[in-house]
Amino acid sequence: MTKQWWKEAVVYQIYPRSFKDSNGDGIGDINGIISKLDYLKELGIDVIWLSPVYQSPNDDNGYDISDYRGIMDEFGTMADWDRLLDEMHKRGLKLIMDLVVNHSSDEHAWFVESRKSKDNPYRDYYIWRDGKDGREPNNWESCFSGSAWKYDDATDQYFLHLFSQKQPDLNWENPKLREEVYSMMKFWLDKGIDGFRMDVINFISKVDGLPDAEAPEGRKYAPGGDYYMNGPKIHDYLQEMHEKALSGYNVMTVGEMPGVNVEEAKLYTAEDRNEVNMVFQFEHVDLDSGPGGKWDLRPMKMSALRDSFTKWQKGLEHEGWNSLYLNNHDQPRMVSRFGNDKEYRVESAKMLATFLHTLKGTPYIYQGEELGMTNVQFDSINDYEDIETLNMYREKVIENGEDHEKVMNSIHVKGRDNARTPIQWDETEHGGFTTGEPWLKVNPNYKEINAKQAMADPHSVFHYYRKLIALRKENPIMVYGSYELIMPDHDKIYAYSRHFEGETMIVMLNFSEGTPVFELPSEYESMADLLIGNYDTEAEGDIREVKLRPYEARVYVLK
Repeated sequence: MTKQWWKEAVVYQIYPRSFKDSNGDGIGDINGIISKLDYLKELGIDVIWLSPVYQSPNDDNGYDISDYRGIMDEFGTMADWDRLLDEMHKRGLKLIMDLVVNHSSDEHAWFVESRKSKDNPYRDYYIWRDGKDGREPNNWESCFSGSAWKYDDATDQYFLHLFSQKQPDLNWENPKLREEVYSMMKFWLDKGIDGFRMDVINFISKVDGLPDAEAPEGRKYAPGGDYYMNGPKIHDYLQEMHEKALSGYNVMTVGEMPGVNVEEAKLYTAEDRNEVNMVFQFEHVDLDSGPGGKWDLRPMKMSALRDSFTKWQKGLEHEGWNSLYLNNHDQPRMVSRFGNDKEYRVESAKMLATFLHTLKGTPYIYQGEELGMTNVQFDSINDYEDIETLNMYREKVIENGEDHEKVMNSIHVKGRDNARTPIQWDETEHGGFTTGEPWLKVNPNYKEINAKQAMADPHSVFHYYRKLIALRKENPIMVYGSYELIMPDHDKIYAYSRHFEGETMIVMLNFSEGTPVFELPSEYESMADLLIGNYDTEAEGDIREVKLRPYEARVYVLK
């Protein structure tokens, strides 16, 4: 396995709408990001992944792009963006941009032309079909509820949209469309960006014929993922993308790939196949979903989390590369989901950070995670902005009469707006995010949880992240070491060892409020030096038996 800069990097995701507002309109913007680059440099991260800042009508908060080479007016201008890249590079920070090419906005010039007539030159940039028996071409369900097809009376056909009705899917079967995408990618690469995070990139190849999926009993529409996730030509497309757009640049690529398994991930990330450097897989963030999907809540079992991470750690041990994350703009806050965001918020936030940064792979920090920001519980559905959440509520409560309280509880636990509440910079109104009225309400706990307070407190979550990131840079074992599970059957402790060039590291994590005892297997030397821990602990000692405190994390290097 080769050493690469992107394996050794720590990535920080910025969701620009919620990061920092510089002009008082209530919406985060590019100049707001520039004003906080020194904060990010102090944290110690290497790469910023910037969620979309392209021109967009904002139906899905920028993931519906109307001009891939323009900047959204609310975020600033191209001159502002150029300055952002320049200021980042001056500080030694790299920038990866979001690549959203499974779909565009219905307001993109290509689609405006495409829908005019069946013989328009842009018609085949999108996926158009005749209806079947007076209804949609197939029974696929949109990822945002309802049918994945929208009827367009101008040409008496339907177009496919796996997400919002304002996000028509691009037709990757069309070589002209693919050339347009590669040209756009080179536009940004030539500006000097350092790579791409590729949005649902494994959706771009659909099965020929677009057949019906098997619908759950009593349901009109069916999840069609079997027919568009990891489709028949996906590897051809990614290899062509590498050859025609990426191959001349030393950049980082990460593919967001729902439904990918370990064997597929090996193909996507194998260094000799030239597809992507790493994938985002979703197995571990679906463990608390019941048979009814994301909103069907079930308890998160630590053993299932451990089994999932172990499978991926071992599966990509010798080939490919892991992405390490517990939250992002589409997932709830990790301390609320995997830890305890009340009594042990600080301890469990630090424990979870220790977990992510001591595994093999590239760690991703989602904005506010380094402060221990939590989920939010708005009382009214009217306080939510996310299209997925609003569509689900309308379908379940308004159209089907399901219980309002039960559905709101699901939103409080799983809704995407949990991650999108504005960053809490200080204790002033709206958490110092804006001088205006924020586009989404700030979490009411901003007076207790904010960056100003965290930076002033040497024991804060922020300073713990700084230490973890610095340790990762100083200790190649944290990046490249092999992984072995310890105590595989314990229901509270997740422990593992890392091995690299004769050195052994022991990681012990208590995922509970109890005080379980860690027991070191006899094959390990028991005298060790503490590398980092989230409680005050002796710097060295015998670790044969260690009674762990609630949500305690300890990392040792064996002598």
